[in-house]
Amino acid sequence: MALDFPSIDPVALALGPVQIRWYALAYLAGILLGWMYIKRLLSLYGENPRPTKEHIDDFMTWAILGVILGGRLGYILFYNLSYYFEHPAQILRVWEGGMSFHGGFLGVITAIILFSLKHKINMLRLGDLIVCAVPIGLFFGRISNFINGELFGRVTDVSWGIVFPYGGDLPRHPSQLYEAGLEGVLLFLVLFACSRVRAIRERSGLLAVIFIEGYALSRFIVEFFREPDAHVGYLVGGLTMGQILSLGMMLGASFLMGFVFYRHKKHDARS
Repeated sequence: MALDFPSIDPVALALGPVQIRWYALAYLAGILLGWMYIKRLLSLYGENPRPTKEHIDDFMTWAILGVILGGRLGYILFYNLSYYFEHPAQILRVWEGGMSFHGGFLGVITAIILFSLKHKINMLRLGDLIVCAVPIGLFFGRISNFINGELFGRVTDVSWGIVFPYGGDLPRHPSQLYEAGLEGVLLFLVLFACSRVRAIRERSGLLAVIFIEGYALSRFIVEFFREPDAHVGYLVGGLTMGQILSLGMMLGASFLMGFVFYRHKKHDARS
């Protein structure tokens, strides 16, 4: 027995020829709510935090560019390079889909580094603030993936399997909802709790480590239930591209954690 796919129109609002899709609203909600949440988090760093609220306001434009450019470039390089090599005119057609979280993540990291160097602020602390808000965007993004009936899971016989409109006649895991729960709700709560612990907050970069490890582990697990891209399939050892990229994130987080503790140990030795 399978559940029916809910009849939700991917278009949230149509104004004549202009269509506003839930996917676009998900990006907007993630950015606006994340921006407000980050500014609230600044209060945990004392009366005169640095970066300041003005820095956060200015950085949002950089973050948006990092997400869009990095997400698109990541999708092209990681998932569909041969297609875009043959059809370069399609690269700019972002509205037709084709974004990679891992690429967007690298894009935002680049934005954080460049912005911090320009304004001479602690890039690890800026990174800590940004990652605490990322699960908000991930939650809305995965919900919109579900509404669109895309990025569905593998065929299953569990009672909550869903027959997706573009996934054939067999029930599949609603892997988008699994990701919304793990990468969105659970990871947000973990970071919320950790950000309230002074010992963690004072070690700039540690919240970023927790986010990277948490996301990578969540994504790695969900990939066992998610249908891999048809044109990519399974790779080394039966792993998916998402799992391989997540392993890379885990490795990067391990190096970052070593740097964070080395940096603070060196700072404590000087005190």
